[in-house]
Amino acid sequence: MAASPPPLPVAERQAATAQAFDPWRPRTLYDMLVHAAERHPDRPYLITDAQTWSYRQMADWAASVAGGLVAAGVRPGDHVGLVMANYPAFAALKFAIAAVGAVAVPVNILNRRDELAYVLRQSRAVMLVAMDRFRDLDYLGMLDEIAPGWETRGGGAALPDLRTVVVFKAEGDGRAGATTFGALEGDAGALPRVDPTAPADIIYTSGTTGAPKGVVLTHDMLLRAAFGSAYARAFEDGRRIHFSLPMNHVYGYVEGLLAVLFAGGAIVPDLKFDPRATLRAVEHHKATDLLLIPTMTLAVLDALADTPVDTTSLRGMLSSGGRTPPGLWDRILATFHGIEITTGYGMSECTASTTVTRPDDPTDRLRTTNGRLRDVGPAGDPAIGHRLVDYRVVDPRTGAVLSPGEVGELMAKGPGVTAGYYDKPEATAEAFDADGWLHTGDLGRVDAEGYLSLVGRVKESYRCGGEQVTPSEIEDVLMIHPSVLQAHVAPAPDDRMGEIGVAFVVVRPGHALDPQALIEWCAARLARFKVPRHILPIDAADVPLTASGRPRKFLLSRMAMERLDLS
Repeated sequence: MAASPPPLPVAERQAATAQAFDPWRPRTLYDMLVHAAERHPDRPYLITDAQTWSYRQMADWAASVAGGLVAAGVRPGDHVGLVMANYPAFAALKFAIAAVGAVAVPVNILNRRDELAYVLRQSRAVMLVAMDRFRDLDYLGMLDEIAPGWETRGGGAALPDLRTVVVFKAEGDGRAGATTFGALEGDAGALPRVDPTAPADIIYTSGTTGAPKGVVLTHDMLLRAAFGSAYARAFEDGRRIHFSLPMNHVYGYVEGLLAVLFAGGAIVPDLKFDPRATLRAVEHHKATDLLLIPTMTLAVLDALADTPVDTTSLRGMLSSGGRTPPGLWDRILATFHGIEITTGYGMSECTASTTVTRPDDPTDRLRTTNGRLRDVGPAGDPAIGHRLVDYRVVDPRTGAVLSPGEVGELMAKGPGVTAGYYDKPEATAEAFDADGWLHTGDLGRVDAEGYLSLVGRVKESYRCGGEQVTPSEIEDVLMIHPSVLQAHVAPAPDDRMGEIGVAFVVVRPGHALDPQALIEWCAARLARFKVPRHILPIDAADVPLTASGRPRKFLLSRMAMERLDLS
């Protein structure tokens, strides 16, 4: 399948993007939408199978919803919760919240009752806009248990800050007596002046190692990061991005919804991931770019075998987050000739991706790194190489700064790094060192040319018989076995060794799990203390993941203890 060649070389596309926004002018999210609508009023901004919204239509819709928020009593600085999948209304509501100077609290749509209650209570949300149902989740039923009578009384004693609940009819029947999303749409009226350096979002970390915390991000931080995506990945004019990653997380939100604003492009969001639906969307809507995590990328490549579609519109692909299976990059290049593949690294605390491979980097950079520290042109800080985030690597035990190429904890600092976690001063103080560097919790290295390579998580490492074990090393060995599609290693307690490794394996279709064979495979390639004691089967759908595709290892450890009866 031959992809269309890019219209201009990478450097020329980057220069055109930089020129349009140099010097950088801080804006709010809503102001940026209005600016894009003035430049490209009739271009498509959001495309679905059922309808397309132009930039002008989306700006008008957002202004209408903003008027409804004001009429409902939402004021600058108020927190508004969103439990909404990738519906077009998510975009309209997101920009509307920004327009009135309120702060959005996008909630992970996979959250269950207690998780939802925690986020709403901890964020002190005054309004919640929630779907009635989505897939197997009944959000109104959850609210019935959390705060009975919410339809007319808000959150009551359980959620004292919550004044209003608005119901978005998604896959259910709504709720009689409750305020509907349609009722929010009103006259735009006069909107307040909003400071671009004010908070725009509180995004809760999914937590690979513990309870979620609310990361505070400003309008200007988000837009600088989104510009950085368009610039570093060399968007052509009108780039059209398809994704099913949830917009309640920075990946789909910043790299998709916001990034296309800087290229007059469009997003083609899906409500849920299906590899065949992804391919059909590329063909039907002429998508030029895909946002994926590696497991999704593999599924799309596999689906091509029995899904005859025209993918020649594709020019770019970002496959990032989670571990990259061996051979993935070569498969992509062999399948989509001429495609510009990029990968990166980031976290909510740093707004979005902070490293990325260049579209014209050698393939070896894809195979061996998570990208170069991201130059974002006029949106960056000249003092740190026009970047938003700088990194250094330190010894996790002593805090000593390590030389290029040495493995240690990655520390981040710069204008793209959050000032802290909402209403959690102790967690904020613990997250930063005395010089203001953020502990990422990630183990990695940065080479002399500024390319970063992830190794694992500091807290996911464990000691077996006193020896330090990094799970990613074992996972890499397991994933080159022909029967293994995914491997996730987590520690479990052991009376003699202190901790042992337990490997959860997703088996490739057509293969059977042979735990002893996999243990012997590891024993032939790893030191004895690194060989997992147990190999357990798991379905891909049952692997507990963060929104960015990282396995939640503390939950896997808990699952291991339950299945092995180690509690």
